[in-house]
Amino acid sequence: MRNWNTAAKLLAAFALVSSPSFADSVGEQEYMVACAGCHGESGLGDGPLAGLLNIETPNLRGLSMANGGTFPVGAVLATVDGRDGVRAHGSAMPVWGDRFQASASSERGETAEMVARGRILSLVYYLESIQQ
Repeated sequence: MRNWNTAAKLLAAFALVSSPSFADSVGEQEYMVACAGCHGESGLGDGPLAGLLNIETPNLRGLSMANGGTFPVGAVLATVDGRDGVRAHGSAMPVWGDRFQASASSERGETAEMVARGRILSLVYYLESIQQ
């Protein structure tokens, strides 16, 4: 009985986390902490640190438009993760995959990779939701 109870709880938690509105909310929180400093709260590239970068900070709200009307999920995932060597901004963009891995808690039964992928995916869902 315990296995079914645990499975039911995990399924309920997954349903909550995988809902678009929850993913957008979590992703927005990730964005405000990890990205808004450079890209601005609105995603237009006007954050308080943007002037310190070597190039103009990209407008993240125009990613779909720049990609023929389709949000480039794979490219955005790879860029945000950064662990595969993708770099941006004329210098190394923070490698969020490594940083997000560090927040995993084995006490909660999390693996570092699970946490990193979940946080990155939430952030990418949020970026997709703010496209113009």
